[in-house]
Amino acid sequence: MLPVWHASVGICSWCEQKLLLDQPRCLSCALPTDAVSHTCSACQQSPFSWQGTITAANYLPPLSKLLHQFKFSSQTALAAMLSRLILLNYLHYRRHYQWQKPDVVVAVPLHPKRYQQRGFNQSDLLAKPLARWLACQYWPNAIRCTKLTSAQHTLDRASRQHNLGRVYDVTTTLYGKHVALVDDVLTTGATAREIVRLLQQQQAASVQVWCLCRTL
Repeated sequence: MLPVWHASVGICSWCEQKLLLDQPRCLSCALPTDAVSHTCSACQQSPFSWQGTITAANYLPPLSKLLHQFKFSSQTALAAMLSRLILLNYLHYRRHYQWQKPDVVVAVPLHPKRYQQRGFNQSDLLAKPLARWLACQYWPNAIRCTKLTSAQHTLDRASRQHNLGRVYDVTTTLYGKHVALVDDVLTTGATAREIVRLLQQQQAASVQVWCLCRTL
C-alpha cells in the first residue's frame, strides 16, 4: 500500500506527484505556464471572456483514467474525491490571487436524453459538494440543455466550435451574482464560452470556470 499523501482527498503519494497539482497555470485558460507571468502569451493577446479558469490537473493518467471510470463506468463514489481536487485549487487561487468567492455554483447540464442514458450528470456531482464546502448556493437547474448534439469528446477542435449554437438556456436571473461554472474537462472552451455568454447576458457580476481536467 502506498501512503496517502492528501488524506482528505484520498490520493497516494505516487499519484500526487503524477498529477502535478502545484503546476503553475495561466489564470485565464489554465494551460501550464511559467511561474513568473501566470498568464500565457496567447491569453495576453486574447483572454477567455470569463474572469479566470481553475483546473485541478492535466487530462493525463492517472486522473484521466479516474475521470473515465467516474463518467463512463458509473463509479459515482469518486465524485467527492475529484471535487476536492478542484477545491484545493480554488482555495490556492483565493489565497494567492484574491479570487472572488462565488455567490452561486452552477454545473454544465446534460440534455435530458443523455442524462437518462447515463443516469447522472458528472458536472452536477462535482458541483454539489463544492457549493456545500464553500457555503455557496447551488442552483442545479439554472442552466438547461435544450438541444441534443454530438458528444463534445467525440469531435475535433473545429467541430466543437460549431456544435453548440443555441444549445443552452439560462432559466433564472443571475443579475449581480458572482458565478462559478463547473465542468469535468476544459478542451477548446467552446462549451464554457457559450454558457458564459448567456450568463453575461443575464448581467452576472463575474463568472469563473472550474474544471477537473485541462487538455493539453
